[in-house]
Amino acid sequence: MNRRKSALGTGGLLALALALAPAAPASAAPVQAAPAGSPAGEQLVVRSVLHDRDGGTHVRYERTFAGLPVIGGDLVSHRDARGTVTDVTYNRGRRSAAPNTLTASVSAAVARSTALAFSHARQKTASPGRLVVLMTDGGPRLAYEVVTEGVQADQTPSRLHTVVDATTGAVLRSWDAVRTGTGHGIFVGTVPLGTTAQSGGYRLEDSHGNYTTDLGNRTRGNGTTFTDADDVWGNGSQSDRQSAGVDAHYGAEQTYEFYDTVLGRAGIWGDGRGARSRVHYGNSYVNAFWDGTQMTYGDGASNQHPLVELDVAGHEMTHGVTENTADLDYSGEAGGLNEATSDIFGTAVEWYADNASDIPDFLIGEEIDINGDGTPLRYLDKPSKDGASKDCWSSSLGGLDPHYSSGPLNHWYFLASNGSGARTINGIAYNSPTCNGSAVTGIGHQKVEKIWYRALSAYLTSSSNYAAARNGAIRAAKDLYGTDSAECTAVAGAFSAINVAAGSEACGATPPPPPPSGDSWVTNGGFESGRTGWTGTSGPITDSASRPAHTGSWKLWLGGNGRRTTESEQQDFTVPQAATAPTLTYWIRIDTAEYSTRYAYDTMKVSLNGTTVKSYSNLSANGSYQKVSVDLSAYKGKSVTLKFTMQEDGSYQSSFVVDDVSAQG
Repeated sequence: MNRRKSALGTGGLLALALALAPAAPASAAPVQAAPAGSPAGEQLVVRSVLHDRDGGTHVRYERTFAGLPVIGGDLVSHRDARGTVTDVTYNRGRRSAAPNTLTASVSAAVARSTALAFSHARQKTASPGRLVVLMTDGGPRLAYEVVTEGVQADQTPSRLHTVVDATTGAVLRSWDAVRTGTGHGIFVGTVPLGTTAQSGGYRLEDSHGNYTTDLGNRTRGNGTTFTDADDVWGNGSQSDRQSAGVDAHYGAEQTYEFYDTVLGRAGIWGDGRGARSRVHYGNSYVNAFWDGTQMTYGDGASNQHPLVELDVAGHEMTHGVTENTADLDYSGEAGGLNEATSDIFGTAVEWYADNASDIPDFLIGEEIDINGDGTPLRYLDKPSKDGASKDCWSSSLGGLDPHYSSGPLNHWYFLASNGSGARTINGIAYNSPTCNGSAVTGIGHQKVEKIWYRALSAYLTSSSNYAAARNGAIRAAKDLYGTDSAECTAVAGAFSAINVAAGSEACGATPPPPPPSGDSWVTNGGFESGRTGWTGTSGPITDSASRPAHTGSWKLWLGGNGRRTTESEQQDFTVPQAATAPTLTYWIRIDTAEYSTRYAYDTMKVSLNGTTVKSYSNLSANGSYQKVSVDLSAYKGKSVTLKFTMQEDGSYQSSFVVDDVSAQG
């Protein structure tokens, strides 16, 4: 299991006159020292160390004053191979960080209100605000830093940092941590792009680490990251090499956001990392591929038709998701399921992006003209229209190329989403017959995508066949929507419609009786059966040895990322009316690399039916398991949704580990 590791933030602090000490590990408390000649209370924090090939180093520091972060107080110490400091680069010159005062006249609540009003985002929320020192042209000022998160009018997310003077209440400075450029793509038109400012311009890399490189029509190496002086990329045609990069980068961003926003998976690996996309691969290479670490796109026939269409990007990167979930084999029926999974989520990404220049549809590769006659690569309503794929399951399916044995599952996806028969969607005519002559009523592609992702991530294995896919999808539908739901019925009916016979899972089954008195009402509260009984973010339920379980080896490990992350797991159960002393209990262990003893940067909440009953933060770190009890008397005779939700900021890690969850009495 790919469980994430603690962030490797260096923790040493030292005076510039001292030799560079080895960086402390993330888990160590930072060592502090005042630089020679600095005012009392001023300290340096090593943020990063860059090593030159000749042995020289460049040590980047942040400053604090009286324990408060100093915004704009960073500096870089340059050392030669002998360890001698040759120069120091200061932000705003070499000056003291001592502010005008250390006593705030304006309250944090007022600063928060000011920041909320200053943001033009929608659906906005704001942090409580933390005291900082802001370096200004007029000298250091005591201030509050408030982070307001929301969505801008053009759907771009916003994470606006607003610095409010703690004496006057005036806004001193603001900046948005979400940076967007503009690109003109070949297929997607003019779109916003996540880029990163650097000396002399910008590079094509977003805040998640998705970045795009130009291979220069070579077939080896990582390529050169695209850069641009004015943050306006490409011209919409192959004549500008950036244009293909725009499509690929946009595809990577939209794929990440689809998985993160819709399915609760933080990218391909589920740990918040982005991926590299390489364009201009080879000479007239008519394909695109995922190699386990990155995406690669050829330029197509005569190097004039890059395969960077949006659903192709989503398709290929989904191979990475499959690799890190069910890890479906690429042979036999599993190979067909593997390919169809990429077609399903490639289509889902296209619908999620809802791009006016690449209108969402149920076709694959319709823009790249890979066949040379204007036809798409694959059809989801009737896969056999491509001349090779199959519409229906048969016992010979496993002997086909996975691109063709994918046909029945693609057909299932269309039927479950839209229903059988003829229909026009977004101006395109479809006609999807069934293999058994039945009529299927669709439930919408969004629900089908969630069901199939749960089946993929929770129930399929590397060698799963179509029968296992049916069982897994029905089980997923029951998990998400209920045993008697229309969603379950549609999923089962669509599998029957592609000739996959009924198996061990069925809709409308009688639910199991409640557990006898004395047994927990929570399913798999010790997590030893993995994700059984739980829904939420993929990854936190783990048997990783990096954090101990209370009992057994599995536990719920929320956090531990060292980057801005939200994770959650939840489960529904019923508290019997006859319960005499119903109680929820769990064991929790908290550790953190945050060194602040004043600010709650990382938080975890326990809620029942949306009401928070327990709250924790990096300030709650205990380093050992503690038992917690919550009275459930108010929920007797009611269904309860128990949810654990963690939010981690963008710096040091905090880990909230929960085990042995039980509800009984």
